[in-house]
Amino acid sequence: MIGKLNHIAIAVPDMAKASALYRDTLGAKVSEPIAMPEHGVTTVFVELPNTKVELLHPLGENSPIAKFLERNPDGGMHHICYEVTDILAARDRLKEKGARVLGSGEPRIGAHGKPVLFLHPKDFAGTLVEIEQV
Repeated sequence: MIGKLNHIAIAVPDMAKASALYRDTLGAKVSEPIAMPEHGVTTVFVELPNTKVELLHPLGENSPIAKFLERNPDGGMHHICYEVTDILAARDRLKEKGARVLGSGEPRIGAHGKPVLFLHPKDFAGTLVEIEQV
């Protein structure tokens, strides 16, 4: 069911500083910031040969990233995203195995324009997991 690693997301308190770190210090290709009001975040993707790193910064008062940064002011890993070929079949199988799907349980369109779901971190060794249909 689970496919390849799509990205690792890192919440950052300063998007410009984090982007510059990956671009200027590590020499990675870094996208322009993309505002995603429906998710309450601004995202930047760092492209690597085998995956991506998604930098997340709060957008708006109700951003889940703002709450994360309150608890982790220096930022940190927010979630890991795996690819699936059929998100509804994956959701149903995960629920059948006891995993909790966050939100309504219905996929939303994510930063790549594809359906995504998030899975409860307590069901995955303390890690928030995103699945994305490819």
